[in-house]
Order: sequence, then C-alpha cells, then structure tokens
Amino acid sequence: MENQNKITFSRRNFIRTSALASGGLLIGFNLFNSCKEAAVPPVDVSKLNFNDFNAFIKIADNGYVTIFSPNPEIGQGVKTSMPMLIAEELDVPWEQVTVEQGALDTENFQRQVAGGSQSIRFGWDALRQTGATAKQMLINAAAAKWGVDASSCTASNGIIKNNNGEELGYGDVVNEAAALEVPEDVTLKSPKDYKIIGKDAINVDIDDIITGKPLFGLDYTAEGMKYVSVSRPPAFGQKISSFDATDAKAVNGVSNVVQFGDKIAVLASNTWAAMKGKKALNVEWKDDGTLESTTNHNKELDNILNSKKLDVRREDGNVKKAFAEADKVIERTYESPFLPHNCMEPMNFYANVTDDKVHLVGPIQTPAGTARRIANLIDREPEDIHLEMTRMGGGFGRRLYGDFALEAAEISNITKQPVKVIFSREDDMAAGIYRPAIKYRIKASIKDGKVTGYHLKEAAINSNMYGLIPNFFPAGAIKNYKVESGNYKSNITTGAWRAPYTNFLAFAEQSFFDELAGELQIDPVQLRLDLLANVEDGKDSSIEYSAKRMIDTIKLAKEKSNWGKSNTGVHQGFAAYYSHNTHVAEVVDITLKNGQPYVEKVTVAVDCGIVVNPTGAKNQIEGGVIDGIGHAMYGDFSFEKGQPQDVNFNTYRLIRMKETPIVETHFVKNELSPTGLGEPGLPPAGGALANAIKAATGEVLTKQPFIATLKNLTQDLKV
Repeated sequence: MENQNKITFSRRNFIRTSALASGGLLIGFNLFNSCKEAAVPPVDVSKLNFNDFNAFIKIADNGYVTIFSPNPEIGQGVKTSMPMLIAEELDVPWEQVTVEQGALDTENFQRQVAGGSQSIRFGWDALRQTGATAKQMLINAAAAKWGVDASSCTASNGIIKNNNGEELGYGDVVNEAAALEVPEDVTLKSPKDYKIIGKDAINVDIDDIITGKPLFGLDYTAEGMKYVSVSRPPAFGQKISSFDATDAKAVNGVSNVVQFGDKIAVLASNTWAAMKGKKALNVEWKDDGTLESTTNHNKELDNILNSKKLDVRREDGNVKKAFAEADKVIERTYESPFLPHNCMEPMNFYANVTDDKVHLVGPIQTPAGTARRIANLIDREPEDIHLEMTRMGGGFGRRLYGDFALEAAEISNITKQPVKVIFSREDDMAAGIYRPAIKYRIKASIKDGKVTGYHLKEAAINSNMYGLIPNFFPAGAIKNYKVESGNYKSNITTGAWRAPYTNFLAFAEQSFFDELAGELQIDPVQLRLDLLANVEDGKDSSIEYSAKRMIDTIKLAKEKSNWGKSNTGVHQGFAAYYSHNTHVAEVVDITLKNGQPYVEKVTVAVDCGIVVNPTGAKNQIEGGVIDGIGHAMYGDFSFEKGQPQDVNFNTYRLIRMKETPIVETHFVKNELSPTGLGEPGLPPAGGALANAIKAATGEVLTKQPFIATLKNLTQDLKV
C-alpha cells in the first residue's frame, strides 16, 4: 500500500472526494464527551463559534473541530472510526473533536449509504486526504500570516509552528485557510506516525445510548405529529376487499383512518391509540395471487437443483470429466429457511409533506435512493426533499429498502399532516423483507488422494448470489470448478440480510470441506492450506480473495486456538471464509454436557488490513460471530398459505445472553488498506459450529437451524 501518495484536485473535487471517502456514517456524535480519560476541562461545544471550512470540517476559534458524518450509523461504528481518519491527518487531538450527523446532501456528499461493509474501505484514502489537505491549507495560511515559507512550518495537535518559535492555533487561521486554493500535493502520514488510527476509541454515542438520550428514529417527535399504525395484508398474495373503520375511529385518540393502496393507516395522538385503532379495524381481505407455503418452496427449490437448465456463473476445466474419472464422488445438499431481520428498533419514519417542502426524518440505510423514490411517488422535485438521518437500532440490510419511509410520505401527502409511521414487532416480522430461503448442492470428486472437481448449485427464492461470490474460495484452488444457480419467483418479499448469501453458503461449503478432509484422512485445516497453495495471487484477476492473506489468517487462528491440542473433552470445529474484502478464520470449542453441545469459546483471526479502531473492530467481529451462531442454531421462519408462522419472540427463537460464548479476536498485522468488518465475521461461524458438533457427536448437519436436527437437545440448551 502506498501511504506517502501525492494527490491533486480542485476545491470542488476536494469536497466531492472527501464526501466519497465518508461511505458509511450517518449520525451526530460527540467525540469529546466519549473520551473521558483525556482529562480535559469540559467545553460546551454548542456555544463555540465554529467557522465552516468545507463539507466535512468546522473549526472553532479555540481549535475545537466538528467533523460531519454523512453516512448512516447502524451500529457498525463508522460514526466513530471514519472521523478518526480525518482527525488523524488533520492532526488534532481526538478529545477536541465533535462529530455531527450530516443530512442527506447529494451536492456535497457521495455514497451516503450503509451497506456491504464498504464504508471504511471506500473512505480510507479520501477521508485521510480530506484531513491532510485541510491541514496543509491551515499551514499555508499561517505561513502567509508570518511571511515565511510554508515548508518551514509544521502542525501537530492543532498547533502550527515555524522555525522562529512562533505558534498559531488552527482557529486563528481557519477563515484565511478556507479562502486559499487547494494545494496540489499533499503527503499522507506513514502508519508508524499514526496517533489516532489504530488506537482504541470509545463509541462516540455511548453515553447518550446508555442514558436514553433521543438518538434513534423512535425518539423523534415534532409539533402536531400524528402517530400511524398501518394495517397491511395478513398474507402475501392478498389485498383489500372492503373495510369498516367505525370501531377504529371510536378509539380514544384516533383522529383519522385512510386507505392507501392495499393498506389502511390509522392516525392517532399516541402510539398506543394508533395500534389499538388498527386492531379495531374490520377488514375483509381477498386473494390476489398464490398463497405460498414453505412445503411448496422446498419442492420448487429441489426441482431447480435437479434441473439441467441453470445459469452458469463460473466454469473452470471440466467437472463432468473429473467426476467420471474420480475414485470417489461426494455430494451433499444444504438447506436454509427464510429469516426476518428483527432489528432491535422496529421500522419507523417521520414525514411532513407541505407545499413548500417534504421533510423526512428517520433510520434509513439508503437516504438518497429513498428520497428519489419518495419524490417520484408523490410527484415532487428532488430538491423539495429534505431528509435527516437518525441513529439506527440495527439494520442488517432491512433498512436498505425504505418501504416504511414511502408509507410515511404517502400518508402525510394524503392527510396533509406530519406523521410518524411505527411498526409493532408483529408488523416488523410479518411485512417482509426476508432473507430468502436457499438450498445448495455441492458435489466433489477425489482422485489419487486429491480433490479434482467441485460443482456448486444454488437454488434460491427470488434472487441468486451476486456476481463476485462464484470467484470466492475455492475458485482457483480446484482445477475443475463450476458454479450454477437458479431461482423461484415468489410474491414473498426478500432482500439483503447481513452478509447476503454468504451467511449460509459459508456454512455449506465449510461443512463440506470437513467431510472431504475426513474422506482424505487429513487434518481439516491442512486441507484448506493445501488447496490455497494451488492459488497464485494475481495470476487470475477474477479471483476475489488473496491466497496468501487467507493462509496467514488460517495459521493465526490455528495458533491462537491451539488447534488439535485442546483439553480432553473439548471438541473443535474450523471454518475460514472471505467476504466483503476481508479474510476470516474461526475455531469453535464445544464441550458435551449430558450429551448436549455447549459452545465455550470462539477464536477468530481476521485480516482486514489496518485496524482503524481496535475496540470497534472487536465489537463488530464478536457481534457477527454471535449472530452467526445464534441464527445457525435457532433461526427458523416458515410460511403457510402466504402467512409467516412467527410474528414475535415468544415463538421465534434467538440466541440468549446466557448462551453466548467467549469470543477472542486476533488481527493479522499489516499495513494494507482497511476493509469491512460489519459482515465478514458472521459467515464462518455456522460452519465452524457445525464442524465442532460433528467432531463431538458424529452428527453431520446439513440443514439450518441445527436445533431441528440435533437429537436430545432441549430448547434451553446453552450454545
């Protein structure tokens, strides 16, 4: 990685590039308040005189800095880590930085999106360049004030010095600096000189979160706002026939009931009245399509796997010939159900549509796209839309779609009132959007003690793996390799769910590799290393992963987990997977108590390049591992005649606090540009768990949730 790169761009490009770098932050946060150990006297930043510097930075007269965070914060920590990149190159003390959430601004910001674990990766160069460029402009302004050459000046901790011993703070020259031409050449720091990057930083919102300050969409209120609960078709494939709102309007607090499309909105003075009013509606629904069931989905997916008319996604060599010449062929089919996202904060959004403007506020991962859709929906100009983003109580892909925001805008447009749509948990689980049900069939050939062929088939509801996935491991590692896919079009809405497709594919493939290792009578970890040795990085440009980086990651996990050297009674399972540009290897340790598996510990090795904020990075990995284990073990969701069979946590099983294992995370140390962490920790977890259970019990798991397969397992078992 080139760290001493020179950059050249105009003032306009400076702002644009800065914004491009911000890919992944969307909520205000106060860095000063969160850095308590800094022992700096409290400063009320709201009363400081801040001077605008550019789209990202404001500097007060006393040197305190505000950095705007343009991208959504959904718990992935970018609201803390991305401003760290600017502050590092700007060279200001972290405890003197405040972060504010930027509103949607397509003029000055780009890629205001939270998705794909790409925020840090896209922002790494541009955000650092933003800070470095601002710093150089401040130095240039100070040099002009002193009448000296800028090359004789230095800046550190918000103070500019010259060779004569004179000093000026950033606040002393910010107005002059903002008027200067953008310097053509800016040198970025070497990693050895970092003061902020690579150091632990507390979540900048943590104090407000634990003290219940209004940060989230559900917290937002406005004068005259009506709370809205929406009645939607109870089954996919149904629509309204007729309805009577008499009883709903009689509920104390209900002010209006309106139909929009095949939905009915109940407006009230409070959430309870709105939800009670919705329950009082008398609605007749009628069928308007196929009422689908999980039983039928399973048959359709099996038909796809058995079909000879699938889409070929990648093909190397000749798998048919490899299978024909094999000493042995192994085949397995893996199954996964639909899954809801179940964000801690249910969907909600505020809208106030007036003749002058459209004011929108709420938790959304795709603010720009949602604003465009709303403008089209209510026939308004894009410049009429003003959208503000709140912190989100989880996203996991659900808030990419913005259906709840469109509902709020449409209802406000009809009623000419400010409204806030709020989903109940039942609404949240019954209205979509879900992880699609998927089946994988994997077939491999063995010849002379080597894996010679590999054929992966995917059958999914509505959509298939995105284009890069067929180029993940083991592509390039096995000479004869083929990936095919097909899908069944359903009226049940599906979409991205944390680590799309790979959240289940990793389990299927990594479980299958353990079976291959057993057939070959070699250590499972060694099998992966042997296959990776077949890959020469850079030889095939279509290969997405780095064999060397994956090997180093695997070796680190092997070392830190004491692989193969565990205590008596401890059974280990291994998995390694590349996704979202990050290499991860995991080892699960389980014990058996009364015949039941207990997950004691998960050791994780990660190569994500430079770790910007170690505390935040570990949080992301730990959360992903626990999420992966919990959903692999318990996550189940089915349909009967178009209706989801679980709509709340009394029947839908999630992992519990007492079931969470110790997660020990280790990072591969290098100076490569950082990659994402919000999703990559999840995919290997299910495979490592399945392989540990197989090592302990001999049970080969091919269907999620595992609890449906395992024998003699109680609902209260600790995983």
